[in-house]
Amino acid sequence: MQTKDIINRLDVDKRQKLGEIVRFGIVGVAATVVQYVVYWILIQFNPTPNTQEGASDNHLWPTIAMTLGYAISFVFNFYASTHFTFRVEANVKHGVGFAFSHLVNYLLQMVVLNFFLWLGLSKTIAPLPMFCICVPVNFLLVRFFLKR
Repeated sequence: MQTKDIINRLDVDKRQKLGEIVRFGIVGVAATVVQYVVYWILIQFNPTPNTQEGASDNHLWPTIAMTLGYAISFVFNFYASTHFTFRVEANVKHGVGFAFSHLVNYLLQMVVLNFFLWLGLSKTIAPLPMFCICVPVNFLLVRFFLKR
């Protein structure tokens, strides 16, 4: 049985939700790549030496780099999510809800990123498990605020 046959058997509402999930995946991957690329570029210019002394200082630059990557990714993500993923109007109400959901997601990302850095993962690898945890949470939050 082909995928197209399976999709055609779904009712309209389920097809729309499946489409949202697929489009969210596309936008989410693109936004995550933008965020990670900005982060990766910035950590190459780490102003703090990577020593055991002052290990807490070693978390500051990755946090700043991830914050800048998140901000750039946020702008892309808002427009892509409203116009492509959920196909809703980009208005103040949706913008406030989107911003709130991303504030929650940002805080979760910072906690999880620093947790993985604290566990000893490298600055390059630590964002990967962070994204695995935070992206599904973000989908639920964004969908809730954009579809209300």
